[in-house]
Amino acid sequence: MDTKTATIENKFTSYQALVIVLLALTQFTVVLDFMVMSPLGDMLMKSMELTTSQFGFAVSGYAISAGFSGLLTAGFADRFDRKKLLLFFYIGFIAGTLLCGLSTTYFLLLAARIITGIFGGVIGSISMAILADLFPLHQRGRAMGFIQMGFGASQVLGIQINLYIENNFSWQSPFLMIVRLATIIWLTVGFKLQPVIKHLELKTEKKAIIHLWHTITQRKYWTGFLMTALLSLGGFMMMPWGSAFAVNNLGVSNEQLPLLFMASGLAALVIMPLIGKLSDKIDKVKIFTAAAIWMMAIVVIYTNLSPIPFPLIMMMNILMMIGIMSRIVPAMALVSALPKMQDRGAFMSINSSLQQFAGGIAAAVGGMIVVQKTKTSPLQHYDTLGYVIVVIIIFNIFQMFRVSNLLKAQKLTDKL
Repeated sequence: MDTKTATIENKFTSYQALVIVLLALTQFTVVLDFMVMSPLGDMLMKSMELTTSQFGFAVSGYAISAGFSGLLTAGFADRFDRKKLLLFFYIGFIAGTLLCGLSTTYFLLLAARIITGIFGGVIGSISMAILADLFPLHQRGRAMGFIQMGFGASQVLGIQINLYIENNFSWQSPFLMIVRLATIIWLTVGFKLQPVIKHLELKTEKKAIIHLWHTITQRKYWTGFLMTALLSLGGFMMMPWGSAFAVNNLGVSNEQLPLLFMASGLAALVIMPLIGKLSDKIDKVKIFTAAAIWMMAIVVIYTNLSPIPFPLIMMMNILMMIGIMSRIVPAMALVSALPKMQDRGAFMSINSSLQQFAGGIAAAVGGMIVVQKTKTSPLQHYDTLGYVIVVIIIFNIFQMFRVSNLLKAQKLTDKL
């Protein structure tokens, strides 16, 4: 294949570009709904007089309910048009977010977060199944990079707007803003996205529960499941306390907080497409390993920081974001190659569920490790979280090599 032919094959079609935009927008709102809990964390704990454990359970409630939802829907994920599944769960996510915006007590908020997780936690796996169906592996890294830009955009645009609204109105207002935006996106997806039904041509006589069991019992699939679960553990364990640590330990003011998140988000927006492009050209394991080693060093330094000048805090957050994003893109692109097309929806749902379960457990455990004696006192034992995360990342590197070796063996077998 000459260079010109390879370039043409690597180029996205206009419809593929449209799909990337639509999936990125849905990811933007879902990630924003989850991510907003971190910058609102310090304010929310103070306004509702929550303990770190209570706030940790509010975060983990979303993740654990999302995990159960993913398992319950996994058996059906490959039996329907993926577009219809996306629209169904997205409208449920909108309803759950609306309930968050209407909450006035901790228990109402907790219930609303659980409902939002039931629907919102499945959207990512459906999006990844759509992406894997419509994009070949040699395009998947770049497509994944662009779609995951929703993570960075949620920090650059969404969190800044949400913090502004929260500071000038109430903490519930950001959720209501997400509802308005998500409603527009839901209508656009309904009109613009074509049915995604190619997997339905691969007929299977398995009933939903049998199909779920068949997917769960595939030994090679568990290699990918464990990979993404480990990937989730570190982020969920550290992320909920980001704003509280910045404000109470590092001396960041509430006025500086939006700028801190914006800087991290901009870094994610820049790095995601670059890493996506590199992961399609260079070995994904090498990129992941380099990013993981980078991440371990930054985490240890950051979690042991005392008050330092704000520009240095911004720089540390940017370096940490680069490490986080540079692991996610190659890891998810590689894992998406494990399942067969007729198992892809179930695989992605189970994968997302286990990732959410791991994240929910990590957030709850993080809330038990981190201690804050008063509303304004520094967080204690945050450095302990850093050391735990380093151990998790080491296991993550080992598992990434296992996934890569499994795919190489699978490719060799297919050739024979």
